[in-house]
Amino acid sequence: MEDLVWTTLIRALAFGTPILLAGLGEIFAERSGVVNLGVEGMMALGALAAFAVAQSTGLPLLGLAAAVLAGAVAAALFAVAAVSLRANQYVAGLALTMLGLGLAGLLGKPFEGAPLAHTLSETSLMALALLLALALWFVLRHTYWGLVLRSAGENPETVDAMGINVFSVRYAAVVFGGAMAGLAGAFLSLAYRPSWADGITSGLGWIAVALAIFASWHPLRAVVAALFFGALYHLSYRLQAQVTPELLKAMPYLFVVLVLSLSALGRGPSGAPEALGTPYERGERR
Repeated sequence: MEDLVWTTLIRALAFGTPILLAGLGEIFAERSGVVNLGVEGMMALGALAAFAVAQSTGLPLLGLAAAVLAGAVAAALFAVAAVSLRANQYVAGLALTMLGLGLAGLLGKPFEGAPLAHTLSETSLMALALLLALALWFVLRHTYWGLVLRSAGENPETVDAMGINVFSVRYAAVVFGGAMAGLAGAFLSLAYRPSWADGITSGLGWIAVALAIFASWHPLRAVVAALFFGALYHLSYRLQAQVTPELLKAMPYLFVVLVLSLSALGRGPSGAPEALGTPYERGERR
């Protein structure tokens, strides 16, 4: 029994690391007032960029940087539509997911089945994710930048009145979220399963979106939520002999649907930023 608990914890952390990385990025974006449902697409682009660069150069750290850049660029394009052009954030995010998945699948065909000689340490990236959660919690709760970011998501008019550009704050938060999603994708293709395959993200981006809600937009609670989702993934394989495999594999996604449904009904975890999902226009009063 003790061995099962310990093994489940270790594997839950491994399964949960990409969810945690992408979820932390989504928490920052949503704290600024912007919902980005394009996490899945950004993760796929990050995973491809990481593998393609690492496989071509033999430098996995360069691949990691490429993944961060790919996620950030994709998020910047989303920000143009959602922040500058005030497009519907949910529609723009879904479009980014479809674009990212399609583009990654198309451009990744030459890399399918290719070996990756040099990989990144899974343990190192797991530790990095935990350190980032702690650092981002400190930034959000104990720094001036964190106060400005939270204010942009709660009451952007106040931020504007302080002489701070709300659009710049939201751009920065969204691009950072994209960089974190790209980093999550790199974990998959450089460490967890060092290879490239179409569909490598397997819906983890959607779980990351649900994680932000489940964790009440709190970076440290996101660690617990990521472990929970990671444990569900691990148990879906570990308990196949005792429970119907199809049901176990569906458990993480069923929980995502439950969390998102409760959130839509206003019965999910509390703490959502007041201006979440609302485009901002200077001089406009809500």
